[in-house]
Amino acid sequence: MARRAKRSISLPPELAAQLDRAAAEAGTSVSSWLAGTAARRLKIEAGLAGVTAWEAEAGALTDDERAEGEAWARRVLARVVATPLAEHHRHAR
Repeated sequence: MARRAKRSISLPPELAAQLDRAAAEAGTSVSSWLAGTAARRLKIEAGLAGVTAWEAEAGALTDDERAEGEAWARRVLARVVATPLAEHHRHAR
């Protein structure tokens, strides 16, 4: 069994209710839903930091490079949105 670090968090009531609904709709626990969401957020932040570091070394991306990257991100997001949420959570574990 995977090791887990327990955390206690406080949420506004409406956010807690939304979180409960989101986890239920995904067919997972609140803990698993939060862990998956946090992992995705940290990956995004690492990616943005990587782009910033790369630009510091190689120079700013051109408008064409940014457009190409944004088009790629839209294609990836379209596939993610088309995939049932519960499947995302199974892969995030």
